Amino acid sequence: MSNTTINKTKKVSKKYSANIAKIKAATAGKDKLDLKLAVETLFSLEQPKFKDGAMVELHVKLNINPAKTDQNVRSSVILPFGIGKKVAIAAFVTPDKVEAALAAGATLAGGEELIEEIKTNGSVNFQRAIAMPDMMKKLPAIARILGTAGVMPNPKTGTVGDNIEDIIKEILAGKIDFKNDKGGNLHIPCGKINTTFTVDTIVSNIQAALDAIEKSKPEAVKKKLVASAFISSTMSPSIKIA
Repeated sequence: MSNTTINKTKKVSKKYSANIAKIKAATAGKDKLDLKLAVETLFSLEQPKFKDGAMVELHVKLNINPAKTDQNVRSSVILPFGIGKKVAIAAFVTPDKVEAALAAGATLAGGEELIEEIKTNGSVNFQRAIAMPDMMKKLPAIARILGTAGVMPNPKTGTVGDNIEDIIKEILAGKIDFKNDKGGNLHIPCGKINTTFTVDTIVSNIQAALDAIEKSKPEAVKKKLVASAFISSTMSPSIKIA
């Protein structure tokens, strides 16, 4: 390891330790904080020098058995202030809806020709995909590609429908899909620490996400859905919220 790498590691460790000290001072012996105070504390931490700011994330441990399909959580939420990131959308639509999808804000729109292009390239260059019901029967040809990228349209997340313009507008307005991982956890981006967002707007986004999680509780789960919840920013320690 070079001296430069060692120095960088020491600098990161020092910054991380300083951030932990700030969190401990804010909690003052408590194991969790009120949401607004937690976000204020997060904003006070030293953040990495990213051009658009560090991403704020909500991490939730669920009281579910992820091995049981009837306990899995999968839904979506429209964050009132978005996440501060431009989203590229691919719309799989019938020929008569291509122009309407593009006018609504889709980055790509098409039918069989778009499917063939993705099949040939073997990759995606968009963050969200939506589809009309008539196109869903043609997507199996690229289902593995879309699934690997985590963008397969799904009726459960509202990314399949005939009202394609409304779906696009919702996504551009801040709609986020979420589903639990194999450990029964959720990870949801809720905005960035930059001049675009304030403590209050981040709080609103996180609260909207928490509300959506509660509403997505499976009938098979009889106990409280959320076991614990934490917030963090990119590369920061986490803060447990009440």
